[in-house]
Amino acid sequence: MTPLPRYRTAALFLCAGFAAHAAPNLPPTNFEIITLSNRADLISGGNALVEVRVPNTVPLHHVKLLLNGKDITDSFVTDAAERTMRAVLTGLADGANNLVADSNGQGRGRPRARLTITNHPIGGPVLSGPQIAPYVCATPLPRLDSATGATTNASGLKGEPSGTQCNIASEFKLFYRTKVPVTVVSGDGGCSFVQPDPSPTVANPNPTTPANSCFQPYVPGTTPDAAVAYIVRVERGTINRGLYDIAVLFDPSRPWSALAPQAQWSGKVLYQFGASTGQPRRQARTTSTWWAAEGAITSGYLVAQNSMTDSALNSNRVAMAETVMMMKEHIGDTYGEVKFTMGSGCSGGSINSNMNASIAPGQLDGITISCAYPDSETTGMEVSDCVLLAEAYIKPQWTGLMAGLSQAQINAKKAAINGHPDQTACHGWYNAFGSNGKVGNYQQRLVSNVNGTIVTSPTVTNNCQLPTSQVYDPAFPNDPANQARPRCSAWDWATAIWGKAPDGFRTRETRDNVGIQYGLKALQSGAITPDEFVTLNEIIGGIDKDSNLQAARSIADPNALEIAYRAGIVMSGHQVAKTAVIDMRGWDDSQINRPPGVPSALAIHYQWRSFGIRDRLDKDFGDHGNQVMWRFARNGLGPSTQMQTEAFTTMDLWLTTLKADTSDTSLEAKVRNAKPASAFDYCLLTADVEQDDKVTNQAACDADPFLKPGSSPRQVAGGPRSEEILKCRLKPLNPADYAPASLTSAQLTRLQAVFPGGVCDWAAGGVGQQPALSPLDFSAGPGGVPLPPAPVSEAAPER
Repeated sequence: MTPLPRYRTAALFLCAGFAAHAAPNLPPTNFEIITLSNRADLISGGNALVEVRVPNTVPLHHVKLLLNGKDITDSFVTDAAERTMRAVLTGLADGANNLVADSNGQGRGRPRARLTITNHPIGGPVLSGPQIAPYVCATPLPRLDSATGATTNASGLKGEPSGTQCNIASEFKLFYRTKVPVTVVSGDGGCSFVQPDPSPTVANPNPTTPANSCFQPYVPGTTPDAAVAYIVRVERGTINRGLYDIAVLFDPSRPWSALAPQAQWSGKVLYQFGASTGQPRRQARTTSTWWAAEGAITSGYLVAQNSMTDSALNSNRVAMAETVMMMKEHIGDTYGEVKFTMGSGCSGGSINSNMNASIAPGQLDGITISCAYPDSETTGMEVSDCVLLAEAYIKPQWTGLMAGLSQAQINAKKAAINGHPDQTACHGWYNAFGSNGKVGNYQQRLVSNVNGTIVTSPTVTNNCQLPTSQVYDPAFPNDPANQARPRCSAWDWATAIWGKAPDGFRTRETRDNVGIQYGLKALQSGAITPDEFVTLNEIIGGIDKDSNLQAARSIADPNALEIAYRAGIVMSGHQVAKTAVIDMRGWDDSQINRPPGVPSALAIHYQWRSFGIRDRLDKDFGDHGNQVMWRFARNGLGPSTQMQTEAFTTMDLWLTTLKADTSDTSLEAKVRNAKPASAFDYCLLTADVEQDDKVTNQAACDADPFLKPGSSPRQVAGGPRSEEILKCRLKPLNPADYAPASLTSAQLTRLQAVFPGGVCDWAAGGVGQQPALSPLDFSAGPGGVPLPPAPVSEAAPER
């Protein structure tokens, strides 16, 4: 028989001993039983790919394997040369399952071992704690959900959902890549990478593949071979409440099993993370696009995605990491052992890429990201600050100080306080995500780029995507029935992680701006006057626990702060140092000042963000040797096809070299040693029309106005660019800190009233800040505990 492949799955969650298995240094004297696609105590879905290593003293034909007392020896495939036996165990019961390897007939004292395999439901959870409720399952066609009154999303599957975990039977579809070239100019007759299986609607219950799609349905025996470039099989189903897609090159004339994968799959996985951010209580199809990953698919990659790893559809970052774990296990159990995994994503997808590397180090071997942020908690600080500043700029105390100034002068002051190139960057945050933290029903507010005025929509909505009658309403905080209704903030999506506040209703959260001196550096530079500085800090206020604006500053829950750091939910540079990173940073710093050829911008994905991630690596680990940064402006937010291809091939080489290193060197060192020569920092200057000159002089890059990193409101307030401090420690107010500006005694008295407990001492670090212990297990309750060492097989007693 053909020997089984000898590569090994990447150790998962390495910092906590989350290794699936490890190669022995010496011939074993007893059996070794190993689960190949995940730790034995974190198995899910009733299946497990296992390997049994047989000691030299035991004839292979004497081996007997029993699962929960049942002889399953015949289900194993033996590799005589390697003295191993492999099988995919099926039908595992939820909870503990005992797999025993016995040298049957070898007499007393014979080798005999057992491994306890703990199985969890395919619908989850495994380690993220109780799932949120209510949660509206997707259905074949959208319809009214009788329990909540919400309209369901279409699942893209024929089967009906089952139970509160929304399990739906998996289905498989075949698509072929047409030989038509991709369109270059609209109307040229080429094909486009569009969704080949649109979701049905009530009006169109049987949608067909768009005629211009590069992927068309493949029908064996009907589709002419002459039309087919290659065939992709797409598996769709549910894992951990998420709807997933798995796409891979496929030969429909041949079988595929985890023990005998089809040869065109290289064992490599590209995991796609979806963008944006949100917390809807409705199951939905993933927003990721396997059909756009042609280069990866034709390179032999399996492309995977799940709606629970789309930031727009799930704000529980621990559950996100758990879902990746479950997806990788399913791939291992179904398609074969994974060689390595490359993650990718932009914006919210980059958040999940970075946070996966922080919360579950080792799950992703490398990531290629763009429009990057480090995590959701610290990114949210800038969103909240921009909301508070935009609201402060329309208060009479501020507008009175602006009387007599031109709009350009007013906007310049705002830019200096905000830390952005101009006022529109904070407006970008306000309009796009300023209401994303709303706990219950609300009316959307939008700020104008022209003069900063704010208008309120008459429509009442909520972030749960549930009927307003079913959701908490901040207007009635003391109504017991209202208190018990679902809340819709990102923290409420993850109550199992953060835990409830003492009132038993709201979830603990991390929003805080106590001690922050907004506009400090703008004061010191002379961009704003002392009176403007004092007045701004008097009126800025904060956000209360119902997400309403308030006169007092926001105060975080102490427990939430500790959990955020300990769990790696605040991106840990020490953990991310274990992952290879290519960060492609486009330009998105203003809605009104744009590079040539960039028609529009969101103005929320700022240049400084990539440097902030780098600073966090330097601060936490000591260097950023695992991170490569490629900057550009002419393409706008996203990298060109050429740059994406270069990033993919460079990361593929990086990870191939990494996996070839079998030394005992630390993973962090291996990642740095494996970095290829093509992985170096560069930028493409805006003046470079062809965008083909890679400039490595970082000073020249920073001199380009569309590549120069700016800052943020908290950096202008004196905070570090790493921006990992959720809540600052305080120090007494010191007049000398404002030099060269000079404040009067009256102004200092006013400031002292604003900051009775003191102002931020950024050098002292954050309240609750501590090293990440991730991964944590939240099965026993909020806060989590470190995972114990991975289970290993042990000698089994004689019968």
